[in-house]
Amino acid sequence: MTAKQFGVLAHPGRPQSAPVARRIAQTLRDRGCGAWVLETWTPKQAGERIAQAHLVVAIGGDGAMLRAAHVCASFGVPVLGVNMGYLGFLTEISSPEDWDSHIDQVLTGDYWIETRMMLKARVTRQQQVIAESEALNDVVISRGAMPRMVRLDAFIDGDWTTTYSADALIIATATGSTAYALASGGPILPPELRSILIVPVAPHLSLDRPIVLPEGARVDIVVSPDTQAETVLSADGTPGVSLIPGDHVTIQASEVVSRFARLRERNYFYRSLLDRMEPRKTVSGMPSQLKL
Repeated sequence: MTAKQFGVLAHPGRPQSAPVARRIAQTLRDRGCGAWVLETWTPKQAGERIAQAHLVVAIGGDGAMLRAAHVCASFGVPVLGVNMGYLGFLTEISSPEDWDSHIDQVLTGDYWIETRMMLKARVTRQQQVIAESEALNDVVISRGAMPRMVRLDAFIDGDWTTTYSADALIIATATGSTAYALASGGPILPPELRSILIVPVAPHLSLDRPIVLPEGARVDIVVSPDTQAETVLSADGTPGVSLIPGDHVTIQASEVVSRFARLRERNYFYRSLLDRMEPRKTVSGMPSQLKL
């Protein structure tokens, strides 16, 4: 579908992204498209506008992309990221200066939509649901400020699997496999893989290997009664929910997915990842162009 109605989301915490957002919206209006801009916004405020958009342009780094993806997912609206952050794994246009060279591709619909699985987490205390959240990257159950390990009983599809003694436990999507999970020794999963990844952080005398589960798996984590550390749950780095011994966290694939508009080829992921992880090897100062 060729997009005609656009939303442009500036980064609420980066005032320098506001003029970029206004400029992008104006270029779209100059080409006969409808375009609205939100410079500072909450998910509720954005949600009221996103339902009428065909495509949302989000400006910032990966945090901005996560925020935009969350609010757009329930409406099925794809996100096109313009990088103003550090790494920008989830962005598509490398800098605001490159917008003008891509606008024709955007307006002619010369892009494809990449769907990425999300997770939903539910926290139950004494048989009462006290919190629910969704995550594109990961759900992390970790210790608080005190340097003590948490003890977490893990169940997969209702069967006890192991008890983790660790600084944290990461339950991630394939998207999140290149974030905190990667830094903790987890595998790199291609973004189209609809899997659930479990990675412990600094485990002590407990299972120290990642586990990869299919999309339909259910992961249940119970804060062990003998946990003495403050325990916190966070979804995609949002402010955490405090947990107490006996709290039950259920994590499954969400019913909604995130959608990203991609201008590059469908095999972009590995080159994009490796360009950020290691410098491109060169021969006599020229970038290598090795091909099969």
